[in-house]
Amino acid sequence: MSEPSKVAYQVMWTRLISVVEEQAQALIRTAFSTSVREAGDLSAGVYDDAGQMLAQAVTGTPGHVNAMADAVGHFIRRIGRQNMFPGDVYLTNDPWEGTGHKHDITVVTPVFNAAKLIGFFACTAHVTDIGGRGFGADANDVHEEGLYLPIMKFAERGETDRTLLMIIRGNVREPDQLVGDIHALATCNEIGRRRLLEMMEEFSLEDLSGISDFILTNSRTATLERINALKPGSAEGHMRIDGYDRPIDLHVKLTIEPDRILADWTGTSGTDRKGINVPMVYTKAYACYALKCAIAPEIPNNAASLAPFEVTAPENTIVNALFPAPVALRHVIGHMVPDTVYDALDKLLPDTVPAEGAGCLCNFQLSLRPAPGARNARRAEVLTFNSGGSGARPGLDGMSATAFPSGVMTMPVEATEQAGPVIIWRKELRPDSGGAGQHRGGLGQFMQVGAREGHEFDISAMLDRIHHPARGRRGGMAGGATSITRSDGTAMRGKGRQSVPEGQRVVMEFPGGGGYGDPAQRDPAQVRRDIALGYITPQHAAQHYGIPESESAEILLRARLGDSF
Repeated sequence: MSEPSKVAYQVMWTRLISVVEEQAQALIRTAFSTSVREAGDLSAGVYDDAGQMLAQAVTGTPGHVNAMADAVGHFIRRIGRQNMFPGDVYLTNDPWEGTGHKHDITVVTPVFNAAKLIGFFACTAHVTDIGGRGFGADANDVHEEGLYLPIMKFAERGETDRTLLMIIRGNVREPDQLVGDIHALATCNEIGRRRLLEMMEEFSLEDLSGISDFILTNSRTATLERINALKPGSAEGHMRIDGYDRPIDLHVKLTIEPDRILADWTGTSGTDRKGINVPMVYTKAYACYALKCAIAPEIPNNAASLAPFEVTAPENTIVNALFPAPVALRHVIGHMVPDTVYDALDKLLPDTVPAEGAGCLCNFQLSLRPAPGARNARRAEVLTFNSGGSGARPGLDGMSATAFPSGVMTMPVEATEQAGPVIIWRKELRPDSGGAGQHRGGLGQFMQVGAREGHEFDISAMLDRIHHPARGRRGGMAGGATSITRSDGTAMRGKGRQSVPEGQRVVMEFPGGGGYGDPAQRDPAQVRRDIALGYITPQHAAQHYGIPESESAEILLRARLGDSF
């Protein structure tokens, strides 16, 4: 049989991307957790028989997929090729061999063609509950953070491990939801497996060796061309963020060399006593993502296009936490990694990277229970993902209420309120929260949440940017800071589990992104448009852009009358 042409291989490559996207969409349609169905907190990918990622779904998060890029190799090593059979399904939530914390379950399915192991499908989803203290930063070590599932078989030769399912059900608060999510993960891999075998039959392929070599060789070559077109050099980046009960300093040194870019995190703060520590796999995922977005964004994501970005960090720093450090909220620090990388990269590649944004997601989880003496009340766990604003870009404003770098979607109010006895009283853009600049930072949000009558609740807050808002770049101003209080005015902490009595609400202001460039250089027409749309107030326009409040009043009046800007 003749070797397929380059055109045929390109068609196969595109088909693989289509297959893994169908895999991801199947997971969204069948998942039980709202974090997957509504926010897209997942990843899906296909791998060759050596465990090298060949293609990833567009749907999903870089933290999941780039960490999962390394995970399949751990499955091969732990299970052993000689113990892999058609009909097998494997899983884990190991933070160091999966995607960084126990709330992510990774499922891997081997693919056989005529009894020969030819590749793997893998997927990951964030689950609402895994037992232990629940999703939050309060644990003192990883053992408190929930049920641990080592790399093991969920099914062997098509038979599900019922003992494993009994153990899972006995250790979590939402057993039907969690078991349903695991089955959804296994099912989406099965859909990928079927589509892959259909493609292989169509193109008369016996294995994936040819298409694997085509994808990886071309991806590596294209990435190295981008890197080698850059001027060699080194620069350092730094960011200070809130942490749990003390500030955290992130330090990175970027070095552009022939055929590679190095990111060294020496000087970063040590591990924290609470669960905001980051396994190295997650730090690597977001550092590589940041560099790839800036340097080689059009090249498809796979093992070869990631390989030239090398990431190191001293052990027991907060970005290379070792077992048994608590890591449940590893995303709070991990999502700040790209903006720290960009602080250094801006010195090497001016006018390329955005200003700082909100960084980490503005998440919280509610643990609801009946208030004393209440009737017709119930227990529930409700997790919701929300976003602050992204940083302004060299030529564009930042995006409002948009998650960068995670890419997950904000959960609709209606979906959150269906998940439990929760009421979202307010959810709207936050004026003036985008940092002023030639290009304005993206806006954060206002959000007010409470429980239905007869319920009290604990809130596990997962917020940052309270004391260290997103910084502007090239003369741009900082974005608005985060705040969280009870409706009676009682101050609350940005992280940790806190009680809220019946009848009280939690009032939150999520952060905005930093501005880019001197505010004096902003197009006056854009300022007037921001006033008309309510993105900035007259006072903000006067302070930062020199627009008299009388002119702002006229703009607002014309906007109410329907005039366009």
